[in-house]
Amino acid sequence: MKEIKAFIKPKRVQKVIESLSESGFKSMTLSQGEGTGAFKAKGASPSLDFRVTDSPVVKLQLVCQNEEAQSAIDIILENAKTTEPGDGIIYLSDIEDAFRIKTGESLKRSGLKNDGNE
Repeated sequence: MKEIKAFIKPKRVQKVIESLSESGFKSMTLSQGEGTGAFKAKGASPSLDFRVTDSPVVKLQLVCQNEEAQSAIDIILENAKTTEPGDGIIYLSDIEDAFRIKTGESLKRSGLKNDGNE
């Protein structure tokens, strides 16, 4: 299994989620945050809570089967891209296993898909 973490601009989130959902990726986690990086957003200012951040960001996380990862990445790349610099970044990691909380069942051993419903 693979975990995808994509840090994208808030104004692109809806399009990314809709496109992923239409392609069968139904279970995602979204977190709103602030980030800093090489690109400095025009007119960005530090938040009230953090003195070092310069732009809003949404972290989208999803776990999928190995063979589905490239498709999800391609969908995110296509739909998160803008004409402006600083569109974000995608990280891909291996997931050793996942367990359903209700049953303790291993998704790796059962071969079940992580649908997020448990």
